[in-house]
Amino acid sequence: MEAFSAVLAGELVSRGITVNVVSPGAVETKMLRGLPKEFQETLAQRTPLGIGQPSDIAGIVSYLASDEARWITNEKIRCDGGIR
Repeated sequence: MEAFSAVLAGELVSRGITVNVVSPGAVETKMLRGLPKEFQETLAQRTPLGIGQPSDIAGIVSYLASDEARWITNEKIRCDGGIR
């Protein structure tokens, strides 16, 4: 995904379109709840800020889609609660 976004960012820059990657960590979703409890607990223990909420990721995406982020392109942003 990162390599694809780098190529896409280069291709779309002339149109004023930015391309970035947001890499989330463990987020409270239906998919996470479907994982074995032991795995969920391990993720929670390894993530200093705890399991994220969808709004944690949405905030970053919303910012990147805003005019305030018009000068940000070809970036890879980890939004993972500091997972180790």
